[in-house]
Amino acid sequence: MDLRKLKTLIDLVSESNISELEITETEGKVRIVKGGIAAPVQYVQTLPAPAPAVGAAPAAGQAAAPVAAAAPATETAPSGHVVKSPMVGTFYRSSSPGAPAFVEVGSQVKEGDTICIIEAMKILNEIEADKSGTVTQILGENGQAVEYGQPLFIIE
Repeated sequence: MDLRKLKTLIDLVSESNISELEITETEGKVRIVKGGIAAPVQYVQTLPAPAPAVGAAPAAGQAAAPVAAAAPATETAPSGHVVKSPMVGTFYRSSSPGAPAFVEVGSQVKEGDTICIIEAMKILNEIEADKSGTVTQILGENGQAVEYGQPLFIIE
């Protein structure tokens, strides 16, 4: 399939309300699935931001909206080094359901230590710490879908 056509299809899916698109042609089959975890969070966070710009006249009544929108932003910007997801997939804290988690809050990690697994396309990818330190927060939920660049751990 032509790369330009594939990009057009990806843009179409990302800008529409559909969550999945599958096309079969003579060259092969393409399936595009829109991630469902990050989009609603971004939508909710961007809703309060346009309201003050559109309704600039009643600024006194809308002063609470920007304050409410700013509060989650400070909570999502913790101090320390953020380990982000290098891919889209499913986040797992341990190697198997009965096994102990790779790291817990307070665990000491060295650069290169495995801290979680992300399953993508039936392949288990070990994610390694890119900095040595202490795990202060675990932001991913076991079995949760994660997006590219989504914060997973905070290491200080």
